[in-house]
Amino acid sequence: MRNLLFTITYDGTNYHGWQIQENALTVQEVFQNAFKKVTGERGDMKACSRTDTGVHAREFCVSVKTESKIVTERFPAAMNHWLPEDVAVKGCKEAPLDFHARYSCKGKEYSYEIWNSPVREPFLRGRALHYWYPIDEVRLKAAAGYYVGAHDFTSFCTQDKRERGDMVRRVTKARVERRGDMVLFTVAADGFLYNMVRIMAGTLLRVQEGRLLPEDIPGIIEARDRAKAGPTAPACGLYLNRVFY
Repeated sequence: MRNLLFTITYDGTNYHGWQIQENALTVQEVFQNAFKKVTGERGDMKACSRTDTGVHAREFCVSVKTESKIVTERFPAAMNHWLPEDVAVKGCKEAPLDFHARYSCKGKEYSYEIWNSPVREPFLRGRALHYWYPIDEVRLKAAAGYYVGAHDFTSFCTQDKRERGDMVRRVTKARVERRGDMVLFTVAADGFLYNMVRIMAGTLLRVQEGRLLPEDIPGIIEARDRAKAGPTAPACGLYLNRVFY
């Protein structure tokens, strides 16, 4: 038995997230199908995260236990032959048998991308949120700074059966920057709650609209009340950038 760590990237526009679903196409389904074509096995797969419908990944990690003897260097080309064009394997390496793509993870980095222009960009359809009104990135940067640190992020979580117990997460980076007409919110933490980044982004847009002040963020965190934070921003602007082990 071997444990292989795959690094993949995908455009999530056409998928209902990573995890297998009965009546919807997911990234896991096409990845498993390609793996079976290559090895003849379905493999025991563990993913680093569960992305939602329409969310993208520049780096997504999957550990797979298999008896296949194919050398790791051959897997990217072999898998990419069978994968659709919006999913690609970037790398494959051996991992210890007790390695788990999710539970061995030390942290992740996400970015939320906003196309900030009066004119929509057709080539970013499904890949960034189009926000018509001018964004003051300095104001949003000040607000995002309050996310940094170890906090109970209950106010920034869509609660369901997936989220129970400890709601504290340590955010190590939260910044806003402009690159031309693109405004990027980048956040890294030791873990994330369900919809946490999208709610953070939606709350920043409430700050932009003047409905909240940057100084209101600590109070929203302290309230531990989802109703106090902003809306959940659309999935199209969210990217999983990096996974840390």
